[in-house]
Amino acid sequence: MSGHNKWSSIKHRKGAQDAKRGKIFTKLIKEITVAARSGGGDADTNPRLRAAVNAAKAENMPKDNIERAIKKGTGELEGVSYEESSYEGYGPGGAAVLVESLTDNKNRTVAEVRHIFNKYGGNMGENGCVAWMFDKKGYFGVGQTVTEEQLMEVALEAGAEDVRETDDGFEIITAPEDFETVKQALDNAEIAYTDEEITMLPQNMTPLSGAEAERMIKLLNAMEDCDDVQQVYTNADIPDDLVSDD
Repeated sequence: MSGHNKWSSIKHRKGAQDAKRGKIFTKLIKEITVAARSGGGDADTNPRLRAAVNAAKAENMPKDNIERAIKKGTGELEGVSYEESSYEGYGPGGAAVLVESLTDNKNRTVAEVRHIFNKYGGNMGENGCVAWMFDKKGYFGVGQTVTEEQLMEVALEAGAEDVRETDDGFEIITAPEDFETVKQALDNAEIAYTDEEITMLPQNMTPLSGAEAERMIKLLNAMEDCDDVQQVYTNADIPDDLVSDD
């Protein structure tokens, strides 16, 4: 299983345990607002907004909340102005950590992110120190509902870069600009996917074990709990037994 999928499984389980719907909604509203501000309020012509709206619908966010967030982004309604920022550093064992945020107060956010790094045995670095270790890619997770041959035929024909087998199915990797084309091809072929996103995939993994792996899980969870943090990426390879017992 890839490191990307492992951390996704941690986040999904933690979200189910904590049931912090308010926090989830707040982050989704921020993303919808910024997506509408940067690319317009029409989801049909704004892929980032479309992805944000789909994520909100998956969390059963009321339609009125989604529409208000879009209008705040386009300026039809008054709202808070969020600024996109990224922070980089190293976690326990030297694993890379890349943090993306949307905030109305960068001084507050950088202080909180630095505190989390320090608290769990990591350290915040300069911009660029780990970003080069990640590639921006389109990502789909597919269960074991199709054969690898069927999936490769559809995905690669549509422009996907790679189809990889995982412990519980497959993952499809695309260039960001080919994400929508591959998505449409999967939909047309009626191939269901469990995950779909534009994400940052690590080029190489850093194996962690024991106390270092446990501290890394705590660091990542603390980053996820930070209100200003939207996404956290890592190249930490965390043992399955620790992920399962989290």
